[in-house]
Amino acid sequence: MGSAAHHGRPAAEGLEPPEPLVRTVTAWEGDAGREWLARLPGQVAGCLERWGLTVERVVAAGGHISMVVLVSDQDGEPAVLKVGMVNRETEQEHAALAHWGGRGAVRLLRAEPAEGAMLLERLRADVSLRSLAEPKAMLEAEGVLQRLWVPPSCGHPFRTVAGATGELAALLRERRAAPYAAEARPVIDEALAAQAELAGSADSVESVLLHGDYHHGNVLAGERMPWLAIDPKPLVGERAYDLAWLARDRLSTLAAQPGSRATARRRIAKLADALEVDARRLRGWSVFRAVEAGVWYLSVGGREDGELLLEFASWL
Repeated sequence: MGSAAHHGRPAAEGLEPPEPLVRTVTAWEGDAGREWLARLPGQVAGCLERWGLTVERVVAAGGHISMVVLVSDQDGEPAVLKVGMVNRETEQEHAALAHWGGRGAVRLLRAEPAEGAMLLERLRADVSLRSLAEPKAMLEAEGVLQRLWVPPSCGHPFRTVAGATGELAALLRERRAAPYAAEARPVIDEALAAQAELAGSADSVESVLLHGDYHHGNVLAGERMPWLAIDPKPLVGERAYDLAWLARDRLSTLAAQPGSRATARRRIAKLADALEVDARRLRGWSVFRAVEAGVWYLSVGGREDGELLLEFASWL
C-alpha cells in the first residue's frame, strides 16, 4: 500500500485542516494561528513521508489546536499522527508521554518536538470516559490518574504549578480591567488570592508529574488497557491541581441539575477523600482554574463557556 507521500509527489492535497480546527485556532490564536494553519498540510505531508505512513483519514473532531490523522505504518500497524501548534502548554507533551512510557497514558511511538509532531498508538477515539455514567467515569478517572502521578526524572523539562499559575495569574490581573470582566471582578479577586496562597506552598507540598488538562474527554478506551489518558499539558507539582479540572467535569450537565452548588461541593469533598488530597487546596485550585479559564473564554468571545465556568467557581 503506497501513498503519494511515498513516491515523492506532493502529498499535501487532501490534508486540509478540518473546519472545527480552523475555527478554533483562528479564534484563539489570531494571526499566529492562521500562519500555522497555512503551514499545516505541508507539515503533515512531511511527517507522512519521513515516517513512511499511509493515511486512513483525518479525524474531523480532532484536537482544539492539533490535527489528528489515522494512519498505518510500514508494517500495516494502525497508529495516530498528531501535529499540533506548539505553545507553552503543549511543548512538553512528548516528554510527559515518553516519561509515562504507556503507563496510564497513550504510548508515544515517535516525535519531532519542534514540529509539534507525534506518532501515537491508536486508541478508540470515539469512546472516552464521557460514554460512562458519571459515578463510574469518576472511579475510572481516579484510577488512571493514580498511574500518571509519578515522580519526574532529575533535570526534567516541565514547568512547575507555581511558575505556570503565576504566569496565568499575571494575565488574569490584566484581563480583570477589561470591560468584559467587569461583573466577574469579585470572583477574580478571590481566584487571585487563592493562587497567591496556594502557589507559595505548592511545590513544597509534593512534586509529581501532572497531566495538566485532565477530564473525562481526555481519557480514551484502549486495547492494551481499558482507559488511557491523552493530550497532557504537563506540569510538576501537587496532585490537587490536577484534580481541579476533574472537579468541574460535565459542567453543563451539572449546571442543569437542581442543587448544582451542593453537588459541586460534594464532588470536591469526594475527590479529595478518594485521592487523599487536602480538600481546601483542591477547592482553591478549582476556583482559580475555573475563573482563569472562564475569563480567558470571555476574552476570546466565548461568553457562554466563560459565564458557566465563573458560575461554577461561585458555587464553591
